[in-house]
Amino acid sequence: MKQPMFAAVVLSAAAFLSATGCHEAASANAVVKDDKPLLTEVVPPAKKADSVAPPAPVAVTNGEVDTLDYNSRMIELSNHDSTGKWPVKTVYPLKGALLPYNRIVSYYGNLYSKQMGILGELPKDSMLKKLQGEVAAWQEADPSVPVIPALHYIAITAQGRPGKDNKHRLRMPFNQIDTILSWAKEINALTFVDIQVGHSTVKAEVPTLEKYLAMPNVHLGIDPEFSMKGGEVPGSKIGTFSSDDINDAIDFLADLVRKNNLPPKVLIVHRFTQGMVTGYDKIKIVPEVQVVMDMDGFGDKILKKGTYLRYIYKEPVQFTGFKLFYKNDNKGSWTMYTPGELLKFTPKPSYIQYQ
Repeated sequence: MKQPMFAAVVLSAAAFLSATGCHEAASANAVVKDDKPLLTEVVPPAKKADSVAPPAPVAVTNGEVDTLDYNSRMIELSNHDSTGKWPVKTVYPLKGALLPYNRIVSYYGNLYSKQMGILGELPKDSMLKKLQGEVAAWQEADPSVPVIPALHYIAITAQGRPGKDNKHRLRMPFNQIDTILSWAKEINALTFVDIQVGHSTVKAEVPTLEKYLAMPNVHLGIDPEFSMKGGEVPGSKIGTFSSDDINDAIDFLADLVRKNNLPPKVLIVHRFTQGMVTGYDKIKIVPEVQVVMDMDGFGDKILKKGTYLRYIYKEPVQFTGFKLFYKNDNKGSWTMYTPGELLKFTPKPSYIQYQ
């Protein structure tokens, strides 16, 4: 099948369970070819790992940001876009906001599967060292913005089997999240907990992670790819979130920030097709939450850039992210984007995720 130059990324974000052949995604111009398993069945071992007590939340006094400085940083982040789309006209965040004052570089995965990302594929020490190497590369590429490492852990995974409650999702044991927190502490990294809802909802799943999200160093990711509103088996098609789904996460996080006097939370929303996110212009922008639309998916550089332009640049929300795949972005003639290349994008991504 001949691909248009600015088609969506050719392959799914997760690259995980049964091969499904080639199917059309929601957008007529978005071709998603699944020649790899889409979902990994995650089965925790019976014996639990030793639990590491999470650090107590640290109170942060919220105040006002320097608006002139904030505006200047947002203009720089937009690469001086002349169309008026970027920077997005938005509310100012509470004091202590991570963006646009920093860039976040994260490693993504799950400790029960080597197929779901670099976090879980490599032993801890070599993984952390490799992450620090990526942080250094980004810092060298753009010395003007401090780069913060992060561990992005899939805390609730979509499942091919329905499970006891028929929700096609599995919540990871808290002791595994505790392990990720302890690893992050070793390199002064942030932690993201990521949710694949399956047949459940954002409103039902996010509160199960409240004790972690109440910590100032823990943030949230939500993945519409595995939100199966029609009752399909996760992985059989690309899922979707509406603005209502995303706003449910924003409302919960905003309330948590206010109740616990926290700095703003970062919310990552993964996206690589038109239909994965609907009603982008109705997504709430509030001082307590910073929304990052993360360009997910792997493929040729031209296709990935086309996806970024089509779904991230043209449908502005607040901040942007970009996902890089060590294996699947480096197949055949494909090569993975470098920091220098991505910094030429409009807008520059504030969040980089490696899988």
